[in-house]
Amino acid sequence: MKDTILPPIPRSLLFVPATSARKVEKALTSAADGVIVDLEDAVATAEKAQARQFAAGFLAAAQGKTVFLRVNALSTPFCYDDLLVAAAAHIDGIVLPKAESAADIATVDWLLHQLETRAGKQPGSIELTPILETAKGIAAAASVASASPRIRRLAFGAVDLALDMDVDLEDDAGAINQARFALTLASRSAGLEGPLDTVFTDIADLAGLAVSSKRARAMGFSGKACIHPAQIETVNAAFSPSEAELALARTIVTAFDEAEAAGLAAVSVNGVMVDYPVVLKARRTLERSRA
Repeated sequence: MKDTILPPIPRSLLFVPATSARKVEKALTSAADGVIVDLEDAVATAEKAQARQFAAGFLAAAQGKTVFLRVNALSTPFCYDDLLVAAAAHIDGIVLPKAESAADIATVDWLLHQLETRAGKQPGSIELTPILETAKGIAAAASVASASPRIRRLAFGAVDLALDMDVDLEDDAGAINQARFALTLASRSAGLEGPLDTVFTDIADLAGLAVSSKRARAMGFSGKACIHPAQIETVNAAFSPSEAELALARTIVTAFDEAEAAGLAAVSVNGVMVDYPVVLKARRTLERSRA
């Protein structure tokens, strides 16, 4: 990891097409913790070159918000030119779709190193967030997660996974959750942040979005990608400790500190035993709230 202090873990990252300067400007002033300027799915093949030029223009200066550029997949003829733009832009990192192996990550890492050097940037300064969204990608989650120090988090893409595996995207608690767990397990094993959860495609169903977001958080995800500004508030709330959670965490920490000072390694709080793992999780909740 970099020696500098890392920014807070984003709860919400808002996708916005690179073809619309108006939408990008609006996204940069939204309540999202960060923005993903998209050169992939949101851009038609015939518009790839123009979208890349647009992105280069409005990412030429720092934006005052966490910004990522989603490039096209490494297997496409667009990825290299996308990386050229990324290396010259003022962005925090790139999002790499359809990552399927450690070799994919090594290739992009090497290319970015050369391009960063050419652009006068510190090598390794551009983060890399791989999206695991195919059967090969999910199966290789552990090796992908540990393939480069550029990686702070993995991202999950359920829509493409459902297509690749011919599973039901609406069965959010079935096969989709199995893939989610693979990402959280690989992330923790590699010492990464909790992954970024997949988009929720029904923009009007905020209740369903809340359920999906809370389920992902319970499985160890730290945030969720959004495809519309209307989703941001729901996602931010789901990935933030509630007042009740914070109050309980404070009670646990206070009670345990008093017990430990008295020579005890466990204490009962509201009838539930609290020992070191429980108090450590409570402290983590409070730290994330402060961040």
